[in-house]
Amino acid sequence: QLITSTNCLLLSESVFQFEFECRARGADILAYPPVVAGGNRSNTLHYVKNNQLIKDGELVLLDGGCESSCYVSDITRTWPVNGRFTKPQAELYQAVLDIQKSCLSLCSPGVSLENIYSLMLSLIGQKLKDLGILKSSVTESQFFKAVRKYCPHHVGHYLGMDVHDTPDMSRSLPLQPGMVITIEPGLYIPEDDMNAPERFRGIGVRIEDDVVIAEDSPLILSADCPKEIYDIEQICGRSS
Repeated sequence: QLITSTNCLLLSESVFQFEFECRARGADILAYPPVVAGGNRSNTLHYVKNNQLIKDGELVLLDGGCESSCYVSDITRTWPVNGRFTKPQAELYQAVLDIQKSCLSLCSPGVSLENIYSLMLSLIGQKLKDLGILKSSVTESQFFKAVRKYCPHHVGHYLGMDVHDTPDMSRSLPLQPGMVITIEPGLYIPEDDMNAPERFRGIGVRIEDDVVIAEDSPLILSADCPKEIYDIEQICGRSS
């Protein structure tokens, strides 16, 4: 519903639709003011004006969550408003999805959020080189500065009765079974970034899931929210 109801809407209407869908499924309230950003606005991490028209050909990024029985969720999905990814959009989106899957596979007891963050930075750097956004000749000292330019936030945070739960807890602590975290890599290419290939400018992508740390393998609480390119385009196609 979140994906199929946003096409050709003002972003403010999308917020109302998102809240309606959350409450219709039993949520008490929204966990925080959702970010609903189309096109280049998705490169503003905490964009909450949500008052612009989503244009044909743009991606829309929705970062939202709800609260139920005092526990909150925090999920982000990015999809094409017209139902089809352009080639540059698909390239950037798949890069973020590949990185997210690698980070999710590391979510196990004994590993810390800082460990996963380090992996994310390395993977983003390699993807930026593969896409031609980062020159292969970049030095090691320039490498992480450039990576942080295109992903200026952490890989995730603790989640529970607050969106950024237990803020005094270090992200360096080993994860333990029962802990809940988010995993949310992103790539953001501002439209005025003359150093990036023109085809990627103005595209921002983030993919975020909520994860329970378990002994065997991580439990992804948001697994039912589609994120594969094929699935997203199929869902959007059914709504057109």
